[in-house]
Amino acid sequence: MSLAVALQMDPIESINIDTDSSFMMALEAQRRGHRLFHYHPRDLSLTGNTLTARVRPLTVERKRGAHYTLGEAALTDLSTLDIILMRQDPPFDMAYITATHMLEHVQPKVLVLNDPAEVRNAPEKLFVTRFPDLMPPTLITSDKQAILDFRAQYKDIIVKPLFGNGGAGVFHLKPDDENLGSLLELFTQLYREPVIVQKYLPEIRQGDKRIILIDGEPAGAVSRMPQEGEARANFHAGGSARKTELTAREREICAAIGPVLREKGLVFVGIDVIGDYMTEINVTSPTGIQEINRLNGTQLEVTLWDAIERRYQADRK
Repeated sequence: MSLAVALQMDPIESINIDTDSSFMMALEAQRRGHRLFHYHPRDLSLTGNTLTARVRPLTVERKRGAHYTLGEAALTDLSTLDIILMRQDPPFDMAYITATHMLEHVQPKVLVLNDPAEVRNAPEKLFVTRFPDLMPPTLITSDKQAILDFRAQYKDIIVKPLFGNGGAGVFHLKPDDENLGSLLELFTQLYREPVIVQKYLPEIRQGDKRIILIDGEPAGAVSRMPQEGEARANFHAGGSARKTELTAREREICAAIGPVLREKGLVFVGIDVIGDYMTEINVTSPTGIQEINRLNGTQLEVTLWDAIERRYQADRK
């Protein structure tokens, strides 16, 4: 089976081939004999009900400084492809949302993963609220008094933008910190959306665990360890990778959310767990494949492509 597979993603020349999950997906697709294409979301054009993009044939190899080759761009009706992998990085803004609407025009003829409508309906810090028993005490609001009341109850809190990513804009406020008012004023100037406030989980010092679920099943995990004096463990914020195993509680979390992910066509998902609580469900452009592979000797990209091909074949029966 040779499929025409397009990666809708950021410029491929700028990726880090030692950490990028999209690169691993491309390598495995190429190994299986699939034909690869690349385009950026800005290349999309919708005319009536026809979605096109200027796509370029792509080949990849694990060679620093020469990890890709792109052919000539050609205006292509995306409905002629077999699979589109929506892999551009957040922020989850109106440009991202618009791209999900546009991609719906090639469904169901083309398998788009993750499903664009479900991606649109599952912002990381909002989707998790569908599972209140699995998350820490959380408040989403623009109401300053509500935030003050939440802090009075839980003392030690985390404040972060609702649509932030990579650990950007995450603040840990201890009970004696006097900067909450100024921080809320700053957030009001920078964002129109509510902020998210959570009870601080001291277990972050033992790591923020990224668990990869493939078609609803846990496939691997890595602990992201924060730097000394840092409350954020995200790799983008300088967190380091450590080998880990899933706890009974984490398997319980995966079992609870797995059927929902599968039903919604969210095939490649990364959840974040601190202690006994899930804090985010990442469906836009999850990462962690390479770190997990290196620490555990796995090949998650193989498991992922097995799931993608199964779904492709099932959708065409």
